[in-house]
Amino acid sequence: MLLAVLSFGMTVMPDPPYTRMIELMQLAEQNGFEYGWTYDSHILWQESYALLPLAAAQTEKLKLGHCVTNPGIRDPTITASWYATMQDVSNGRMVMGIGRGDSSRRVVGLKPVKVAEFERALRMMKDMMNGRPVEWNEKDLKLEWVRDELPDIPMQVAGYGPKALGVAGRVGDGVIIQLADPQIIQWIMETARTAAKEEGRDPDALECIVCAPSHISDDLAAAREQVRWFPAMVSNHVMDLIERYGFDSEIPAALTDFVKAREFYDYKDHSRVGAKHGEFVTDEICDRFCVLGTPDDAVKKLKELESIGVDQFDVYLMTESQEQTLETYGKEIIPRFAGVAA
Repeated sequence: MLLAVLSFGMTVMPDPPYTRMIELMQLAEQNGFEYGWTYDSHILWQESYALLPLAAAQTEKLKLGHCVTNPGIRDPTITASWYATMQDVSNGRMVMGIGRGDSSRRVVGLKPVKVAEFERALRMMKDMMNGRPVEWNEKDLKLEWVRDELPDIPMQVAGYGPKALGVAGRVGDGVIIQLADPQIIQWIMETARTAAKEEGRDPDALECIVCAPSHISDDLAAAREQVRWFPAMVSNHVMDLIERYGFDSEIPAALTDFVKAREFYDYKDHSRVGAKHGEFVTDEICDRFCVLGTPDDAVKKLKELESIGVDQFDVYLMTESQEQTLETYGKEIIPRFAGVAA
């Protein structure tokens, strides 16, 4: 019997040319990555719901999904049906990552989906996409064509605040966490697992998926410049939390303090290297939130994440030298995380 060990994913933006996303997913598969994720923000980038079927057709083993979609920009029954269809097309390789909606909603003038509506939609979608009957809009619905022999599509829920993490614990199969800071990760998973336990679910079954950029280089200063955009992106969610809970709450100061220096955010540079709105991010925050440095540095950080129960590390591939990152992981990092006999 093999003990569960850290698995690896990658997230690539659906930027034109669309063939680039597919090429990188193919390269990830060749280098031992298990998961290929993409963003869902239909104004900033190309429509990922149109591109993931192409990726499914041109990969063999890679598990595919959004990191993350949301139940508010499209009718949630459409999203559930799409995932069920893709589970058939990919022969059982889909994973749904879902949150309340950031850029895809804000860019068109909408706020993130309210938490109560988020939970209601997720409960319906999880059942519907896996072929179980649901009640929605006072209608009894079921996707009769779902193939029984395929595995269930996991639903991984993104969140930072106590209420969204409560939804993750009550409904999700796992939690998507956009940062690689062990202290914050432990607080997030404890919050979600408490909600799972209160719901009568097994809290230990809740998966932990950590997403962050990883730039492998001997030049740490240059690596930090590649990733300052990322804590700035995280700060969008943190600002929402502060608006709701204030600075003095159960949310760790390790997550909220860094945004005090933030001045603005420009969605035109969302997830872009060199974004001006990332200039406030310190070297310390880059090091805490990301996985940087030499292969040995990266392995040390990833072993620490594995030791606190992280199940998957998802490389946000929005940095330069994308092929080199995937190949370095394939040759020098992923092989150092292998199953050991129990």
